[in-house]
Amino acid sequence: MKKLIIIFICFSTISYGQAIRGFSNEFLNIGVDAAAFGMGNAVSATTNDVNAIYWNPAGLVEINDYQGALMHAEYFQGIAKYDYAAFAKPIDTESAFAVAVIRFGVDDILNTTNLIVDGTIDFNRVSLFSAADWAVNVAYARKLRNKHLNFGVNAKVVRRKIGDFASSIGFGFDAGLQYKKNGWQLGLMVRDVTTTFNAWSFDDDQLNTIIAIYDDLNAAILNDSDPTNDDEVIPTVVPEKIEITKPKLQLGVARKFALSRDFGLLTALDLNMRFTQTNDIISSSFVSITPSFGFQVDYTDLVYLRGGINNLQNQTNFDASQSFSLEPNFGVGFKYKGIQLDYALTNIGGASGTLFSNVFSIKADFSFFR
Repeated sequence: MKKLIIIFICFSTISYGQAIRGFSNEFLNIGVDAAAFGMGNAVSATTNDVNAIYWNPAGLVEINDYQGALMHAEYFQGIAKYDYAAFAKPIDTESAFAVAVIRFGVDDILNTTNLIVDGTIDFNRVSLFSAADWAVNVAYARKLRNKHLNFGVNAKVVRRKIGDFASSIGFGFDAGLQYKKNGWQLGLMVRDVTTTFNAWSFDDDQLNTIIAIYDDLNAAILNDSDPTNDDEVIPTVVPEKIEITKPKLQLGVARKFALSRDFGLLTALDLNMRFTQTNDIISSSFVSITPSFGFQVDYTDLVYLRGGINNLQNQTNFDASQSFSLEPNFGVGFKYKGIQLDYALTNIGGASGTLFSNVFSIKADFSFFR
C-alpha cells in the first residue's frame, strides 16, 4: 500500500484542465553548487562562474575561459538523487554562453498495482519504475553599455516522467541582472519570468486502475466499523493536464571585506519572493518573502569556510500551535590550479523539520591549464 501511496502522491502534484500555480517544478528551486548551499543560497549578487547559469545568468560574463561543474546530492536518506552538470564558455569579451542539465529522481519504486488480480497475489506482476524530473537550461549573458551592469537570460526545457503512468514537457525563461560598483554587488533574478508552461499526458488505463484501487481501499476503511481509521482515507484527485508556474523573484546584495592581507570576508543577503501566500515570515495574498543570509571567509582565495541561514518560516504544529523554523547550513571548499572542490552540510540539526543533506560539487576552470 505504501508504494501505491507514492504513485498517487506523484499524480496529486499534477492538475486536470489548466492551473496557475505558485508551486510547480519545485525541483528547480532546490539550487545547485555546494558553495552556494553552504552560504544559504544567498548568491544572486555574487555568482560569477559556470554555476551562474542557475543562480543568475548575468554572472556568466565574468568567466574568462571554459568552465565545467558537477554536483551530486541525496535527499530523504538517499531515496531521492539530485544531480547537476554544467558547461560555460565566453563568446567574446562582452558575452558568454552556458548549458546545464539537472535531474531529481526517485528510482526503483515498486509498482504493485497488479499485485492482486481477481483475488490472486502474484509477486511476478510487481515491477519497478522511476519518478524523475529533468531540466535542460541554455543561457546567454552580455555586458550592457553601463560598464557596471550585466544581463543574462536562461531558457529551460522541463521533462517530468512518472514511470509509464504520466509524463510532461514544459518550457520557460529566467532573466537576471547584476550591478557592481564601489565594492557593492547587487543581483536581481526572476525565475519563470514569462511563466513556465507544463503539458501533461497520462496512460488512462493505468490512471483508472490506480483510482479504482484507491476507491476500494477507501471503501474498506469507511466500512470497517472503526471511525478512528476514517482519517486514513485518501481523497481521489483527478490530475490536470496543464500547469502554468508563477514568476519568482530573488533580490540580493553583497559586499566583500579584506580582513587582513591573506583573509577576506564575503557577506550576502537575498530576499526570495513568491507571488502567492505561503508560510514565509513575511506573507500576504500578493507576495511572500523569506530572507537568506550567507558568508564566506577565504584564505588567499584558496581555502573557504562558509555559513548561511535560509528558509525562515512560520509553521503550524500538530497541536495547532505556531512555531518558527529556519535552515542553517555549513560549507567548506578548496581550490588548486583551476580545480575547486566544495562540500556543504545543509539543514544542520534538522531545524526545519527535515533531514540534513550532504552536497558535493566540483568545478574546473580551464584557463589554468592553458
